[in-house]
Amino acid sequence: VSASSRLGIGELLDAVVSYFPEGADDEEEDLRPKIAIVGKPNVGKSSIINKLTGENRVIVSDIAGTTRDAVDTDICRNGKEYVFIDTAGLRRKSKIKEELERYSIIRAVTAVERADVVAVVIDAGEGVTEQDAKIAGIAHERGKGIIIVVNKWDAIEKNDKTIYEFTRRIREVLSFMPYAQLLFISARTGQRLEKLFEMIDIVIENQTLRIQTGVLNEIIMEATAMQQPPSDKGRRLKIYYGTQVSVKPPTFVIFVNDKELMHFSYVRYLENRIRDAFGFQGTSLKFIIRERKEQG
Repeated sequence: VSASSRLGIGELLDAVVSYFPEGADDEEEDLRPKIAIVGKPNVGKSSIINKLTGENRVIVSDIAGTTRDAVDTDICRNGKEYVFIDTAGLRRKSKIKEELERYSIIRAVTAVERADVVAVVIDAGEGVTEQDAKIAGIAHERGKGIIIVVNKWDAIEKNDKTIYEFTRRIREVLSFMPYAQLLFISARTGQRLEKLFEMIDIVIENQTLRIQTGVLNEIIMEATAMQQPPSDKGRRLKIYYGTQVSVKPPTFVIFVNDKELMHFSYVRYLENRIRDAFGFQGTSLKFIIRERKEQG
């Protein structure tokens, strides 16, 4: 080997590389579903993790913000592995409510970025709040799968209308994400907690669902026949075709003659028709509108 003339350098590198284990330079992609448990302080996020694992993985108390650290927890159910990302509280207690809420949102953002599915935990005793809506909005804006988990359901006095009223109120406050799955649980007793895994599987399936272009366009054609596309100043919107371009979240490109004519309300109408046909429970849908010049 000569460094000055570079003689033998290639052979040396080949020899060195031969001692590396195969794929050593490529970090293996973790394909296990990742679920972020997010919510305001003291809604029971850590209690959910502890009940699912049967261990006291994180410190739990009635004082908001006492969880010392966020941890990833591996949980196996029905032969499947899941990674739960716990975002419960601060490293230090905070005496100022506003600071506690601000840091809970910062931590939620970090967890949401890593997650496939986000479980937004709400305290049944408090009901859905503006702070809950802010945290849920983070997951919605990033196109994550979403499950609204109403915890401490065992502590609520109920009649035959209670669950209906709770559901109506949640859908009202979180009206920007009507697709979100909804689950009422008790982390303390374990009531309906195992159903969370079933919901996670459904949401992930829908997050990765692909629709064939031909089938998608049949739905679009039926939708435009049922409700005529909007027009402005004598010019009517024409939808040429649509195609799905990606997943997580399912993303569709719709080709039209004039983007300005594609009103938000008509995009929502098309989304509702697509959901009627294919479900997509638990996941947002993204639409990209592109212009294509008319032929001839």
